[in-house]
Amino acid sequence: MSYIPKLFIETSVFNFYFEGKYGRKQKDTVLFFERIANGKYEAYTSQSVLEELLDAPLEKFKKMRHLAQKHLKETLKLSGEVQRIADLYVSRGIIPEKHREDALHIAITTVHNLDFVISFNQGHIVKTKTMIGAGLINLHEGYRHIGLSTPTELLEYD
Repeated sequence: MSYIPKLFIETSVFNFYFEGKYGRKQKDTVLFFERIANGKYEAYTSQSVLEELLDAPLEKFKKMRHLAQKHLKETLKLSGEVQRIADLYVSRGIIPEKHREDALHIAITTVHNLDFVISFNQGHIVKTKTMIGAGLINLHEGYRHIGLSTPTELLEYD
């Protein structure tokens, strides 16, 4: 049996599944969730992501919540260690303070020993500066480097 990558699914991915424009991001997101359903990946998220989904209109929120319940292996909890690592990302300028939630997504992935954060947020999460900076902090703190990817990039790697 081959290794199954463990992925943290960030808020934007749930949103794109129900985008309604049927563009590349939505098509890739639907295919991505099909691969999760087929056992290609293990999917996780956090309570904070589920709370962020509440910002969507009620009908879309219900659909996203159902998608999460159907495909996620576990909803991970924030801990003091997750908060500490996120604080390091912010204090070292990797993630801006006003986007601390993004730092928490990366930190929870790191602390729970997952392989990737999957996101369409290319402003603060899926970008070279974040991958290098978070990777250096992780290594310094005794954690391993994690990947930051969009569903599209992950599918292209397959």
